[in-house]
Amino acid sequence: MKINVEIDEELEKLEVLIRAKEWNEEVNQLMDRLKEKRRSYFSGTEDETRHVFKPEDILYLYTENKTVMVRTEEGRYRMKERLYELEDELPEEQFVRLSKSAIANLDALEKFEASFNGTLCVYFRNGEKEYVSRRYVSEIKQKIEGKG
Repeated sequence: MKINVEIDEELEKLEVLIRAKEWNEEVNQLMDRLKEKRRSYFSGTEDETRHVFKPEDILYLYTENKTVMVRTEEGRYRMKERLYELEDELPEEQFVRLSKSAIANLDALEKFEASFNGTLCVYFRNGEKEYVSRRYVSEIKQKIEGKG
């Protein structure tokens, strides 16, 4: 794929042109990526205080007693959104589903350990750990190996 960027001071709005020989899966993927709306900031509460953080500050998100929690280096915060809603708003190349109840930032991972029952145990930079459901093991491996 060839990428060109052209700066034109006459333009009022950003314009994107995709040139291809034919409409194919790669064009579809580019279109989907361009249409994605990602949030620059998220917020969560701790006691009565609302904290604001960027996606890259998130170590992982998980559910606890039917509440979505986010873990950052600074602390744990309660989120108002559901886990699947947050998953849709996080950069998919940076975040991966670990289980039905957890999503991890790949940049926050330190190591993996195989478990006796076919799952993985994921260790984060801060020393905490989460387990990966068998269902999500292959997706994580693909993303780690740069194929996903």
